[in-house]
Formats: sequence, C-alpha cells, structure tokens
Amino acid sequence: MPRFMMIVKASEDSEAGVLPTPEELAEMGAYNDRLQKAGVMLAGEGLRASSEGARVTYSHGPPVVTEGPFGGEARNLIAGFWIIRADSMDEALEWARSIPFREGEVEVRRVFEASDFPGGS
Repeated sequence: MPRFMMIVKASEDSEAGVLPTPEELAEMGAYNDRLQKAGVMLAGEGLRASSEGARVTYSHGPPVVTEGPFGGEARNLIAGFWIIRADSMDEALEWARSIPFREGEVEVRRVFEASDFPGGS
C-alpha cells in the first residue's frame, strides 16, 4: 500500500512558537486516534520553529550550515507532518481534508518506494 506524507505548512504563529490551544490539541489527538484506529498512521509529529533549526546546503564543495530562523514567507516552511498508508491519492486527500485545522495549508505527496526504482523490490 502506498505511503503519503501530509506536510503541514508553517504559519506566522507556528514560527513565533505559539502553541495550539487545549481545544485544538484535543481535536488533533482525536484525529490522530482515528488515523491509528484505521491503521493508516505510520508517523506524525509537529516541528519546532525554524529558529531552532539549521539547513545544510551542498554545492560542489564543503557543505554549508545555515542556522535558523529562515527568511521568507512562513508558509514556505514546514511545521509538522504525518506519514500515512492509503490505497490512493484520493484516499490520502480524504484524510487530509478531515484534519481539524481552522486555517492553514497541508501538502500531500506520495513517498517513493524501493519498487519505484530500477532493481527495487
């Protein structure tokens, strides 16, 4: 069964370290419980703000480390993710549509499997 990553885009609030309300945490816990009971959730985590992260850039020389925070629009950053198993992109999108967010953006992408590559099993 294919795996999909549901990528939660950051917001100004998530980049500022604003935590979800107790109500939002309870709703997210219930959503995660539904994913687990359906047997589709493989992983899911929130990420700390980019100010606590770093990037490693490779460009024909020694890797370069850049400490966060990272400039640009917050929505170009990642605030969290889920990895789920679903029969199809349509099913993965159904799960994404049921995330209890009031605003924001989630990108859904299929994960490559070893069998997608020549010689993969």
